[in-house]
Amino acid sequence: MKGSKYHSDNFYESASAPKNHIFASQYNPMELKLTRPICFFDLETTGIDICKDRIVEISILKVFPNGNRESKTWLVNPTIPIPASSTAIHGISDEKVANEPTFKELAPQVYNMIKDSDLAGYNSDRFDIPLLAEELLRAEYDFDMKSRVSVDVQTIFHKKEERTLSAALKFYCGKALENAHSAEADTTATYEILKAQLDRYPDLENDMRTLSEFTTRKKSVDFAGFIALDDKGREIFTFGKHKGVLVDTVFDNEPGYFGWIQNADFPLYTKKVLTAIKLRKLNNKF
Repeated sequence: MKGSKYHSDNFYESASAPKNHIFASQYNPMELKLTRPICFFDLETTGIDICKDRIVEISILKVFPNGNRESKTWLVNPTIPIPASSTAIHGISDEKVANEPTFKELAPQVYNMIKDSDLAGYNSDRFDIPLLAEELLRAEYDFDMKSRVSVDVQTIFHKKEERTLSAALKFYCGKALENAHSAEADTTATYEILKAQLDRYPDLENDMRTLSEFTTRKKSVDFAGFIALDDKGREIFTFGKHKGVLVDTVFDNEPGYFGWIQNADFPLYTKKVLTAIKLRKLNNKF
């Protein structure tokens, strides 16, 4: 699914599995109750470092409130070498993407597809969304989550059953996940699992904002978790010498700390969030 993250865990079938359709049986779960579109998506990547690694394949399944669906999958030239350990998992090599567009070239299409939508995926809150945000920000698209929610299907699964994607599909839908480590197959599986989860658990409300709250692991302000909210809803740092200290207090007492973070190897989205906090603080002075 992602770079080399799942290689040692042996979670999935071989990446060289036959390129058949994803499902081995039929299942007809309830449809999602949507007030706006939701995009299920999955990434195949060069690795699992959100700051340094790049997308090599992205698949998006957009589901509309009226039930219509739109699906697109792109191979991506990451502009950096793909490690052999990652190729061994998802089957995407340097040669396979040599003539494919870069993410910066694809960014307009990706952004336009998701810009009006909530987001959903499998382990998406911890990996896919943060990495997608980094890629979009590098391509100079101002991505954020202020006007949307996210639903992490893996979190529902882990809170309810403690399984992996392949087991989840088998458990909820009675299907075998064929062609694992294909972004398109994993994306479709995630969509089917969420619908089946809503069928299985009456206490899960078929509402994207409620599901987003259920799947949120912690009150992070940025995707990487360097900035969180305290019990009063104020931003605090979660790392280093200022762990647990209010961001505003750090900026007052150590003005150079902001500049250090901006020049250090932190995710672009974390820097974006801190910039917004600093600007808010400056505006409140006037």
